[in-house]
Amino acid sequence: MLINCVAYQDGRKLADIPVEQISDYVERPECFVWVALLDAQPDELAVMQEEFTLHELAVEDARRGQQRPKIEEYGDSMFVVVKTVELQGSLMTVGEVDIFVGKNYVLSSRRNSAHGFLGVRTRAEMEPHLLRQGPAFVLYALMDAVVDRYFPVVDALETELEKIEERIFIRGSQRTNIERLYELKRKTMILRHAVSPLLETVGKLHGGRVPAICLDTQEYFRDVHDHLLRIHASIDTIRDTISTAIQVNLSMVAIEEGEVNKRLAAWAAIFAICTAFAGIWGMNFKNMPELDWQYGYPAAVGIMVTVCCTLYYRFKKTGWL
Repeated sequence: MLINCVAYQDGRKLADIPVEQISDYVERPECFVWVALLDAQPDELAVMQEEFTLHELAVEDARRGQQRPKIEEYGDSMFVVVKTVELQGSLMTVGEVDIFVGKNYVLSSRRNSAHGFLGVRTRAEMEPHLLRQGPAFVLYALMDAVVDRYFPVVDALETELEKIEERIFIRGSQRTNIERLYELKRKTMILRHAVSPLLETVGKLHGGRVPAICLDTQEYFRDVHDHLLRIHASIDTIRDTISTAIQVNLSMVAIEEGEVNKRLAAWAAIFAICTAFAGIWGMNFKNMPELDWQYGYPAAVGIMVTVCCTLYYRFKKTGWL
C-alpha cells in the first residue's frame, strides 16, 4: 500500500505527486522523491522498479522479505535492510524496513510493523537545511528512527529482568523464574539478531570506504553507530545477568532439594530407631527376659519415645528439621 509519494526541492516539499510522475521528477537534478510503502505487493514493487530503475536483485530481496540487516551497493544506488523490534505487551514482534536509496530518490517499504515513519517525514520537513542534503539524510533519519525504537525495548527487558531477580530468593518460585528467564533470554536474542548485523552495517557508512551517496553525511551515521554500540552493550549486559540469574536460580533449587533431603533423612533416622526397638522386642523367642517383666511394655515404649525425642531435638538444633 502506498503511504505517500512526495517530491522535494532545495530541502522543501515541492508537491505530493502520483506514482506515474515519479520518473519525471527523478530526472530533475535539483529534486528528489521520497516514497513510503506499507506491506508492498509484488505488483507495487514492479511499478517502483520501473519508475526508479531499481536493481532486480534488490527488488527480489524486498519482495521475498526476511532479510538479514545489510547494505548492498548497486552502482550509484544502495539497498538497505533494517529490522524493527516492537513489544506489544509480552509479545515481541519483528518487522523489516527495506530502503532503496539513489541520487534522486528514497523508497522505503515497511512490513510487519505497527509504527510508521510519518513523524520522521514531519521532522525532516521542519529542518530544510538538513533535508537539503538529499536522500542520504532521509536514509539517516529512517535508520535513526528504527534504532531509537530499540531503546524502549531494552528498557522493558531490563525492567522484566529486575522483577525476576527480586523473586529469585522467594521459596517455591524457582520453576516460574526459570520459565520467565528463558523467555526473557529468547527476546534478548531476537533483539540481538536485529542489532548486531546492523552495527556492522552502519559502520560501513562512516570512515573508510563510504558509498558516494553518504560522503557528506558520515557524522550522522556515526551517531547512529554510537547508539547501536550502547544498545549492543546493554544487550550483552542483560545476557550476562540472565545467565547469572539462571545459575543462581538453579543453585537455589539445589539448596531447597538439599533441605528436603535433610528433613527426610532426619525423620527416617527417627523412625529407624522405633523400627529397630520394635523389631528386637517383637521377636518371639521363648527365653527373652523382658517378656515376663511386668513393666517391660511401658519401659520399651518409654525408651523409644525418649530416644526419638532426643534425636528430634538434636536434628532441630542443627537445622535439619
